[in-house]
Amino acid sequence: MTVPLVELRSVSKYFGKVIALNGVSFDVQPGEVHCLLGDNGAGKSTLIKVLSGVHTPDAGEFLVNGEAASFGSPKETLDRGIATVYQDLALVPLMSVARNFFLGREPTKRVGPLRQFDIDMANRTAFRELRDMGIELRDAEQPVGTLSGGERQCLAIARAIYFGARVLILDEPTSALGVHQASVVLKLIVQSKARGIGVVFISHNVHHAYVVGDRFTILKRGKSSGTYAKNEISRDQLLGLMAGGKELIDLEQEIAKLGNGQPASGPH
Repeated sequence: MTVPLVELRSVSKYFGKVIALNGVSFDVQPGEVHCLLGDNGAGKSTLIKVLSGVHTPDAGEFLVNGEAASFGSPKETLDRGIATVYQDLALVPLMSVARNFFLGREPTKRVGPLRQFDIDMANRTAFRELRDMGIELRDAEQPVGTLSGGERQCLAIARAIYFGARVLILDEPTSALGVHQASVVLKLIVQSKARGIGVVFISHNVHHAYVVGDRFTILKRGKSSGTYAKNEISRDQLLGLMAGGKELIDLEQEIAKLGNGQPASGPH
């Protein structure tokens, strides 16, 4: 194993008497998709905010490229190549794809004594970067609101990669997507991995995570239930380790019985 791009060692985070994280260890390697799984309230959001610099750990160590690090804001982590794509995507629907792509980092050109937004360069770059990731736009000036949910996710991911992300933290990137749109995003995650980027894929959807994941860490009530390589654990075993996983497996078996014309168990 190489030195992890980012690593948490026995990290804890408290909010008053509430223990949001309790001694959690987690890391991501270059060119790896490390899935962070857990039900609602498991501590995933808090761990994301520790990794992205929103929260400072109350105990434990945060390392970047093997060296101790401390961040006071998301901008500081972004400057170190750690980019987070949240569920809201930070996109403005009425603005163009190109303007969203460069939002806050607009390229400029000199016009006389002034500098103005270089719309031609922005359009060319946004169109090219999205095309290279499999998203064919009609026009880089079309409003983001005209894109599908999957295309918006890809735009947010492509933007982070273009601006130098070495670690990409994806917060439930497929949770609100249909099958086709989710497949577009999952393919882009694999492409990001092929570029040597470390991807932290946060999800409660084991089916999506298992398709692209290399390792899986399960959180439950702020504690880690273990980290497993893909060849060490099956999808059903992952479901069983998550809160509610056993119930889902039981439900699948019950539905299969009904589909085969067998009577459901229990009183009638």
